[in-house]
Amino acid sequence: MTKSQVSAALIHQIEQELDEDEKEMMIFLCRDLAPDLSNVDIRELLGVLNETGRLGLSELLYRLRRYDLLRRALGTEKTAVETDLARNPRAVSDYRVLMVEINEELDKKESFLAVVCDLEKLNLVAPDQLDLIEDCLQNIHRIDLKKKIQKYKCEALSTSGSQPMYINALQASLPNLTLIDPPFSSGIQNMNKERCLNGQHAIQTELVHTSIQESGANSLEVKKMVYDDRYRMQSRPLGVCLIIDCIGNDVDMLEETFKALSFEVLCYRYLSVEAMNQTFHEVARLQRHRDYDSFICILVSRGSPHSIFCTDQTFPGYPLDRVKKFFTGDSCPDLLGKPKLFFIQSYIVPADQQEPTSLLEVDGNEQKITTNNRRLRNCSIPPVADIFWSQCKVDVSLLERSPNSPSYYLRTLAQLLRNPLNRKLPLLDIHIELNSRVYDWNRTSDLQPPYSLLLQHTLRKKLFFSS
Repeated sequence: MTKSQVSAALIHQIEQELDEDEKEMMIFLCRDLAPDLSNVDIRELLGVLNETGRLGLSELLYRLRRYDLLRRALGTEKTAVETDLARNPRAVSDYRVLMVEINEELDKKESFLAVVCDLEKLNLVAPDQLDLIEDCLQNIHRIDLKKKIQKYKCEALSTSGSQPMYINALQASLPNLTLIDPPFSSGIQNMNKERCLNGQHAIQTELVHTSIQESGANSLEVKKMVYDDRYRMQSRPLGVCLIIDCIGNDVDMLEETFKALSFEVLCYRYLSVEAMNQTFHEVARLQRHRDYDSFICILVSRGSPHSIFCTDQTFPGYPLDRVKKFFTGDSCPDLLGKPKLFFIQSYIVPADQQEPTSLLEVDGNEQKITTNNRRLRNCSIPPVADIFWSQCKVDVSLLERSPNSPSYYLRTLAQLLRNPLNRKLPLLDIHIELNSRVYDWNRTSDLQPPYSLLLQHTLRKKLFFSS
């Protein structure tokens, strides 16, 4: 074993320590070093690189940010590796490092690296051919990642002029191919790239599909790139979470939960009908909805099945349907195409206990938000789409028996969302579990009035709180 080689036991240790995502990243980083072995398992790949003296294990672990393994397995530190990489040639190309960094920032439902590998095989993506990836990032509103590619392009050009700095795995095995001549791209550049993407993970479906058709490749291989079955949930914060609690038992728990989920939480307690109406007007006009990926509204109050009484305690209260209309796509264009979630805990006051109305009629959502409506005119999404409406009703006598007890419905929702494993499930699946627990509570709590749940939604995609 030469000085540059490591023991088989060490390779085995590294393999056992890495999870599947890390193994995939390591294999991707090594594609230029062993292009003919890109589909083997990690142990075989590292073994071959080790035998040929091309295994830069410390650099690979550094790129994976496994600084603990650098220390425990290789006896070195992050700073030492950084110093070595600054002084000596690097085994891994800047292009592959960049792709791995982008992969770590994107949604993990489908592997971005697997898509890049497929596009490399089609010669649509290469170290000096990243326009397709750049356009995709633009269309999913990841300008931060697009800027990384632009920075890489500038640095590559300043280092090597007009020639590519690195070759990809396909070209390593087929040296007659060139990166300078763009393949079958004449039809791609003229395609309309301005699409109404509705804040989702759509990555130029038509563009990729057309390219595949022209190349004769299997379209199933690259359809992984099209995240059109789920909502984009990557902004930070994820969105505004408006909490209005006119009972006072749940707001602290809800605020903590949704802050942990990376929402900007706005809390209001004990509002009158007029104050609630004003709050909805102000929140619907927040310009930062434009930069966020979703919106949540949580209401807790006495009321009827179709309205909430707020602190006025007077029939007919504030219509729940009016609440929804404040945030539909026609009223709030900055939320068009984005999921809008409503969780309502209604403590139902029987009709014979409701007081006659003495309230002045409050203006509804007559004035539309005056932000850019061009997006609405150019988009085919119905304004009432992308709404998730979960309402839990229970007799107001529950408050009389336990005036300080939180809502079992909201408490259970918070518990489910705080569980990291549950956050990897779509929202509808989480709500099914919520239903089950609420109905179990009804069966075991004979002395309490039962909760009843109503779920209505117009979601077009799956919604995940965690990528």
